[in-house]
Amino acid sequence: MSSIMNRTMTTPNVVEIAPEIKPPTWRAKLSRNPEWFTVALIAAMCVIVGAINPRFFQFATLFDLLHSATTMSLFGLGTLVVLASGGIDVSFTAIGALTMYAITKAVFAWWPDAPFALILVAGAVGGIVLGVINGVLVHRLKAPSLIVTIGTQYLYRGILLTFIGTTFFMNIPHSMDHFGRIPLFFYHTTDGLRAVLPASVLALVLAAVVTWWLLNRTMMGRGVYAMGGSLAIAERLGYNLRAIHLFVFGYTGMLAGIAGILHVSNNRLANPFDLVGTELDVIAAVILGGARITGGTGTVAGTLLGVVLVTLINSVLILVGVPSTWQKVIIGAFILIAGTLFALQRKG
Repeated sequence: MSSIMNRTMTTPNVVEIAPEIKPPTWRAKLSRNPEWFTVALIAAMCVIVGAINPRFFQFATLFDLLHSATTMSLFGLGTLVVLASGGIDVSFTAIGALTMYAITKAVFAWWPDAPFALILVAGAVGGIVLGVINGVLVHRLKAPSLIVTIGTQYLYRGILLTFIGTTFFMNIPHSMDHFGRIPLFFYHTTDGLRAVLPASVLALVLAAVVTWWLLNRTMMGRGVYAMGGSLAIAERLGYNLRAIHLFVFGYTGMLAGIAGILHVSNNRLANPFDLVGTELDVIAAVILGGARITGGTGTVAGTLLGVVLVTLINSVLILVGVPSTWQKVIIGAFILIAGTLFALQRKG
């Protein structure tokens, strides 16, 4: 008995102390969810604009924003895929312009009664072909994608203006005109105006879901992020870099071709000078949504939020009397703020 007591008394008490768990800092939170910065900017802008002009808070404004953001969102989803892979593409607007104008003009001349679904498929196929050319050149030349796509942007733009046409026309094929007039939902405002949510929003929703699935649920999506993180490591892991390049630029071209066809249908106007020049707005929207220009990051939700922010700046600020010349200033300031915050969180 005494021996047992002695062992009990001499045995030290062992107290396990759990490591202190520190709450995540704002830098860690921003690192995991950079989209929250964009959400905060959108909320702040809505509050300010709504306080100045209470008519901002109505469904008509939301419908207008969705109508304005459809084309840019499709461009943005394609740009997200390219940026996530570590590249950059500035030719997507030229692809959209060439595809929409060439197909619209050809259909109107040879098959005015062509169904809209067929026209949309033609736009997607045309965009894929032009996008794959980008992918082949980037992979074969081992050149920076920015340089390659600047060259193809001028090439596609030159083909359009030299060989296809330079005049806009409002007599678009009947099926395209009809689709642009289909309301997904509409109501009459207190002013007696008809606020319409266009059916093209469905194409945006479908493109967003497909893009999310490709990036997050497929081996190709994992390869895109891996290549954006490190080209050498992705190659050592066994990813087919040629296939990824072709997919990335082909998918971006497909979305650009679809965006071009929807742009003509919604505006009921085919103008060869449309779309080109909006590349920086689209890239800015994707970066504001949390994607890094160096690759390996980016989300569909963040991209769409970035498009909403840029669309608010470009469309809504005019309602409160902000001159259009200040739009680029505000977008540039937001990008600098976002870049500073993201740099700080990487150092933290």
